Amino acid sequence: MNDYILSFSYLCNEKIRWMELIRNFCIIAHIDHGKSTLADRLLEYTGTIAITDSQVLDDMDLERERGITIKSHAIQMQHMLDGKKYVLNLIDTPGHVDFSYEVSRSIAACEGALLVVDSTQGVQAQTISNLYMAIDHDLEIIPVINKIDMPNAMPEEVEDEIVELIGCAREDIIRASGKTGEGVDKIIEAVIKHVPAPKGDAAQPLQALIFDSIFNPFRGIITICKIENGCIHQGDKLKFVQTGMEYTADEVGVLKMDMCPCQSLSTGEVGYVISGIKEATEVKVGDTITHKERPCAHGIAGFQEVKPMVFAGVYPIDPSEYENLRASLEKLQLNDASLTFMPESSQALGFGFRCGFLGLLHMEIIQERLDREFNMEVITTVPNVSYMVHDKQGNKLEVHNPSGLPELTNIDYIEEPYIKANIITATEYYGPITKLCLDKRGELINQQYVSGNRVELHFSMPLGEIVIDFYDKLKSISKGYASFDYVVDSYQPSKLVKLDILLNGDSVDALSTLTHQDNAVAFGRRMCEKLKELIPRQQFDIAIQAAIGSKIVARETVKQVRKDVLAKCYGGDVSRKRKLLEKQKKGKKRMKQVGNVQVPQNAFLAVLKLD
Repeated sequence: MNDYILSFSYLCNEKIRWMELIRNFCIIAHIDHGKSTLADRLLEYTGTIAITDSQVLDDMDLERERGITIKSHAIQMQHMLDGKKYVLNLIDTPGHVDFSYEVSRSIAACEGALLVVDSTQGVQAQTISNLYMAIDHDLEIIPVINKIDMPNAMPEEVEDEIVELIGCAREDIIRASGKTGEGVDKIIEAVIKHVPAPKGDAAQPLQALIFDSIFNPFRGIITICKIENGCIHQGDKLKFVQTGMEYTADEVGVLKMDMCPCQSLSTGEVGYVISGIKEATEVKVGDTITHKERPCAHGIAGFQEVKPMVFAGVYPIDPSEYENLRASLEKLQLNDASLTFMPESSQALGFGFRCGFLGLLHMEIIQERLDREFNMEVITTVPNVSYMVHDKQGNKLEVHNPSGLPELTNIDYIEEPYIKANIITATEYYGPITKLCLDKRGELINQQYVSGNRVELHFSMPLGEIVIDFYDKLKSISKGYASFDYVVDSYQPSKLVKLDILLNGDSVDALSTLTHQDNAVAFGRRMCEKLKELIPRQQFDIAIQAAIGSKIVARETVKQVRKDVLAKCYGGDVSRKRKLLEKQKKGKKRMKQVGNVQVPQNAFLAVLKLD
C-alpha cells in the first residue's frame, strides 16, 4: 500500500513538473492587423513548419480568398530555453466583430494573450473589445506592435496608445514584423517568461473543456478540448456532462500541423479526442468531458452562451433537399457554435430554417460554406433582428420573423434591441460618420480623443439599422480607416410597422420586413423599384406593391411581353384589328389567373443593397 502511495505521489509530482513547461496563449487583434502572418513566423521560428509565404493556419478557401480569419486554429509548438523544452499551445483567432464568439472560446482555453496592434493604424475598436474580453478572464497580456517594417509605421504614437490603454511600461511592448520575422524571438521569450503555466490537479477527477469540434466523414466528430483537471488515456470510458452521453476515447492526441496521436493528455494540455460520435447534436461546445467511473462533481463554467444578432430564413432551392440542408447546418454548427437554427415554413419558399447569425458577414460566410462544403444551393431571405412584442393582454412575445407578428389590433407596443456602438476614426471623418449614425436613428452618448487626430465616438443605436449596410457605408465614408464594434444594450419601445411586398395582390412573406414608421414609405418605394428591375417579364403585367397593413404605399408594374398580333393586318376594317386585340386580352387575363411569378434569388439579395 505504501509503495502505491509513493508511486502515485511521484506520478503527480512528474505531472506538476510537466505542467510548468506548458504555455497556452492566443493572438487577439483587430481585423487585418497581421495575426495570421505573425503566427506563421512563430511556427517557423520554433521549427514547427518550413519557411512559407502562405498563411498556414488559414486553411479554408474562403479565408485565403477574403484574407480574413473565420475559424480559430489551435496548434502546438516546442521551444528550448535555458535548457528546458517548453510546449507552447497557440490559438490564432479571427478579428472581425462577427466572429467574436470564436475569440471568447479561444480565450477560455488560455492563460495568456498576445495583443497585436498594427503600427500603421494604431488601436482600433475590436482591439479594445478583445482586450476587455481577455482581461475579464484574467489573462496575462503581452502587447506587440506589428508591421514595423512598413514605411508609414508610427511605433512611437502607437506605443503611447497602448500604454494609455493597458497601463503597461513602454519597455514591455515588443516591436515585431510578421513579414520579416523581426521581434519573433522576443515574443516567444516573453510568452515563456510572463504567461503563467496552467493551473490544475492531475489527481482530481477529469474535467476537460470542449472549445471546438470538427466533423470528419470517416472518423465522426473530433472534439478539441483543454484538460483543466485529471488526465485522458486512450481507451478511457468518457461521459459528457451536459448531454449525459457516454463514449470510449478511441484516440487522443495533440494538434500540430496534423493530428498527432499520443497515449494520454494531461492537465493543462490542449488536444483532441475521437470517440466515434456520429450525431452532431451529441456534442456541445462549452460542455465538459469527464470519466464515466470517476466523474467530476460539476461541469466547468464554460464561456458565455451565444446570442444571435441577425435572423434570416434559409431555404433549399429544391424542396426535396430539406433534410440534406438540416444535416449540413448541423455539421456547420459543430464547427461554428455561434450558428443557431430552427425549422420554419414560408408560403413562397416552402420548408426551410430560421437561422441566427452574429452579423451580416457571418451570414454571408455560412451561405458560402453551405455551397462549397456541402453543395447546397439555398435562398436567404431579408435579414432582421429579434423584436419584443407586447400585446394588450400584457403578454410578451419574442419575434424573429415578421410573419410571426400577432394581429395589429392586438399589439400594444413593440420593443427593438439597441446597441452601444464604439467607433474609432480620424477627426477629418468626424462629421460624415456622425451624420451617418444620426440618420440611422443613433444618439451620440460621448466622445473622447484617443491621441493626436483620432477620436473615439460612443453611440446608442437600434440594432436593426446596422445589420444591413451600415458597416459598408462606414468604411466608404472613412476610406477604410474607421473601426466599429458594438455590444447589445437593451430593448426600447419603437414605432415599428410591418412592410409587406405584394406581387399581383399576393403577399411574398419572404420579402416582408419590420421597419421604422418614418422610413417605411421610402424603403417600400425603393424595394418596388429594385424588384421591377430584377423580376423577369411574363406574358401578363406584374403589379409590385408595398403595403403597410391594408394601405398601399408604393407601386411599380413589370410590363407584359406582347406578341404583335396586328403584324399581318396591313389592311381591312378597324373592327378586325379590335377583334384580334380583344382575343389577346382575354388570353392574357386567363394566363394571369393561373400564372405564378417567380422571384429570383438575386432579388432577395438586392434588398440588402438598396442604397
